[in-house]
Formats: sequence, structure tokens, C-alpha cells
Amino acid sequence: MQPTAIRTPIAERTARRARERVGDRAFRLLVLGLAAAILALVAALFVSILVQAMPALGEFGLGFVVGSAWNPVVEKFGALPAIYGTLVSSLLGLLFAVPIGLGAAIFLVEFAPGWLARPLSLLIELLAAIPSVIIGLWALFVLVPIVEQAEAGLGAVLGGFPLFSGPPLGVGMLSAGLVLAIMVLPIITAVIRDVLLAVPSSQREAMLALGGTRWETITRAVVPYGQSGIVGAVILGLGRALGETMAVTMVIGNSYQVSPSLFAPATTLASLIASQFREADSDMYLSALIAAGVVLFAIAVIVNALARLLVWRVSARPSTRGGV
Repeated sequence: MQPTAIRTPIAERTARRARERVGDRAFRLLVLGLAAAILALVAALFVSILVQAMPALGEFGLGFVVGSAWNPVVEKFGALPAIYGTLVSSLLGLLFAVPIGLGAAIFLVEFAPGWLARPLSLLIELLAAIPSVIIGLWALFVLVPIVEQAEAGLGAVLGGFPLFSGPPLGVGMLSAGLVLAIMVLPIITAVIRDVLLAVPSSQREAMLALGGTRWETITRAVVPYGQSGIVGAVILGLGRALGETMAVTMVIGNSYQVSPSLFAPATTLASLIASQFREADSDMYLSALIAAGVVLFAIAVIVNALARLLVWRVSARPSTRGGV
């Protein structure tokens, strides 16, 4: 009887562990299938739009990317001005948003008292929830007149430079960049704030113990420690800026041209599709618009891939773990 009594608990434990291993394998397969479903969805999306874009891509080839003509009447299409407008407006938005977002995040984490930091953080996150069409309407009636006056002043002083040449129209690349800065600012600020909050207190204490000032502690210990997270926040903002549609469409002017001036009207791939999709009255016209979507998709993938490589390189540097 005693050997049986000893073997029974052992057998029960063995059976339980076997069931647990089966459950672990089933759960692993389940989450693997869910992850693969995401990749399959992205691949199916890309393939479906690529198939519909093939008539235009097959007709124009590389000329669709480097061509600057968009004439539905003669069915001649080139996406270069829209690509230029997409990249320049997005980078311009980041140029405005990143310093403000970084400064706001540093203030919220390092200087603001708790009673002020919490409501400000909530307001910043609520700003990200405002529909883009609302921001576009506000920009059209409030921001554009201000930009028009600013362009008149800049043109009077710096009009000799191509960057600030041309009539002050208000609508154009500068307004689009400012609107995109407003759109991406909450994302950049919130992510950088979380990154700085995750910096260990030992980093700050070590720098202060070495005699560093508050400013030196932030710039040489806190910010370098969170470099990879800050880069990730900027890339998230860039991804949002690349695909923004309605707000940009309202203020960019929708002029199909490549101009070095920030005052000149322009267009983006997203605004081109949104503004002309309902006017597509031929198969080639519709295919060209879908091909513009393929180009935008490819730009987003390339930017995110480069961003991931950049984050990996920044994370691999010893300096990303503090300058103390």
C-alpha cells in the first residue's frame, strides 16, 4: 500500500505538469496566431491596394514617382509634388513640435509640482483626441490669418531668400507645418514624459552628487538615458504627420507644384487622395490615386524601418545610459 501511496501523488503531479505544458503550448500557438494575423492583415491590405494600383504603375513605371504632371484629362500622372509636400510638411511639423514637446515633457517631469503636472498631462492627452477636422477648421479661420500676417513680415525682411519668397497667402506649406505640429505635439509630449518618468532616480542623484546643476543633470543624465525613447516618440509623431489628411487639406492650398518657398501652396499624398477621389471618373484616374496611396504606404514603411534601426543604434550606445 505504501508504494502506491507514494506513487499516486507523483503521478498526479506528472499529469498536472503535462496538462500545464499542453496549456502553455496552446497559449503560445494562440498568441503566435494573433501576431501572425496582424502581419497577414497588413500584407493583405498592401496586396489589395497594389493590385488596384497596377494599371497606373504599369503604365507610368518609375515616372509615376519622379513625374510632376497630374492631368486627368490626358491621363498623365506623376506623384513627385505630392511626395515632396508630404515629406516637407511632415518634417516642418516635427521641426516645430519636437523642441516644444521635449521642453514640455521636461517641465512636467522635472519642475512642475504634482498638482499642476497631473491636470496638464491630462489636457495634453485630451488634445490628441480632438478630431483633425476640428483642428483644420480652427486653423482655417484662426491660424491662417495669423500666418498670413507673419508671412508678410517675413517676406519684407527675408524675401530675398527662396525659402521666404512669394506672396503672403496664408494657406500653404507653412500653415500645413504648423497644423501638423499641433497634431503631433500631444503624442510626442506624452511619450517623452513617460520616457523621462522611467529614468531611475539614481541617474539624477549621481549627477547631483558630482556637483552638477539641475540643468546639467537633465541634459547630461536624464535626457541621454532616454535617448531611444525620445527617438521613438519623434518617429511616432512623424508617422502621424505623414498620414494626416483633413486638417492639412484645409490649409495647404492643394496646389500641385514643387516650390522651395514656405509661403507657396502645395499638396500631400493624403490630401491629393482625399480631395480628388470622388472626381475620379476613369479607371486610370482611380488607379493613379490608389497608386499614390501605395507610395504613401511605402514611405510610411520605409520611415518606420529606418526609425527602428535608428532606435537600435541609439540604444546600443553606452552614452544612452547616462553621461555620469
